[in-house]
Amino acid sequence: MLPGVGVFGTGHTVRVLVPLLREQGFPVQALWGRSQEEAESVAQELNIPFSTNQSDDVLLHPDVHLVCIHTPPPHTRQIAVKALGKMHTTLKGGHEVSADAMQMVAAARYYPQLLSIMGNALRFLPAFVLMKKLLDEGYCGKLQVCEARVYGGSLLSQSYGWAWEELMGGGGLHTIGWCIIDLLSHLIGSRALRVHGMLRTFVGRAGGGIRSVTADDYACFQMLMSGGVVCSVTLNFNLPGSAHHEVMAVGSAGRLVARGTELWGQRHCDQREELLLSDKAGAGPAVRGLVAMVTQLRLAFEAQEDRRSWARPPVAMAASFEDGLYVHAVVEAVKRANRSGEWESVEVMTQEADSNHNQLTAAH
Repeated sequence: MLPGVGVFGTGHTVRVLVPLLREQGFPVQALWGRSQEEAESVAQELNIPFSTNQSDDVLLHPDVHLVCIHTPPPHTRQIAVKALGKMHTTLKGGHEVSADAMQMVAAARYYPQLLSIMGNALRFLPAFVLMKKLLDEGYCGKLQVCEARVYGGSLLSQSYGWAWEELMGGGGLHTIGWCIIDLLSHLIGSRALRVHGMLRTFVGRAGGGIRSVTADDYACFQMLMSGGVVCSVTLNFNLPGSAHHEVMAVGSAGRLVARGTELWGQRHCDQREELLLSDKAGAGPAVRGLVAMVTQLRLAFEAQEDRRSWARPPVAMAASFEDGLYVHAVVEAVKRANRSGEWESVEVMTQEADSNHNQLTAAH
């Protein structure tokens, strides 16, 4: 039997996620919101039987054994660390800021028997699953360059919120860039050593208000990976209309290009580009990836019933909290590079994470 789910958050992603969980057989039992009124309103809309603005009410609910956290960054760390101490499983979407990443890694290390994953749905998008398989099989030869481009409209709501503030985890680098950095490292199989980049905020003020926006709406950065591959990423959220995504991998023998949910390939010996995967689902990459991730989560629970490890497929495809800590280090290095104008080293703060882990162990 699949575990009952408690969902933290009331945003657009939650409204997409809850029906997907139910389609795969997960009973959604509880919902948390920042206020009781907000929680009750969304729970009624989504037909969820229990709602609250107290996190412990969800974590201690007798029918909840899996939690999905899709909250603004300021709320994420406290909920995730608590969840790892009380739940069977934690699935965290989005990103983290500041020391939150280390505390979450420490908690995940303290409970290694639990399934704790980051909710980067792009890893599960069929186009990227096939892309990684072909890269591993040598479709492109020796990989040389990866490029990612994401264009879309403003990330800001008309009313002031965390998305306006860089220090609160807002902006394209923190929200979308986080997913792209993780995806590229996953596809290539190596991590960034040094980065160079530029961040800009063009929107100034949103909704004609008096508050300034400090979160970036344009980011361009390069990553030098440990295997010598060069990655270039452009994020531009000043284009009205639907978002456009493209990820390209170029090697000595050919190239692979993921456009939206489709995958195209071209070998140097054959100048014609061929369609390798056509996805007619009609959803964008984020939603299509989320559908695939929830499906794989169901398969993971079914596999776990015969005592197989969480570390085996299909869960092995997911990003771990350790991966989240690495991506956080890359994001911080890009921000330093923006200030210095120089290449900056990626410094994963493992010692601090180990210190937090020791403190958590002593507390228990």
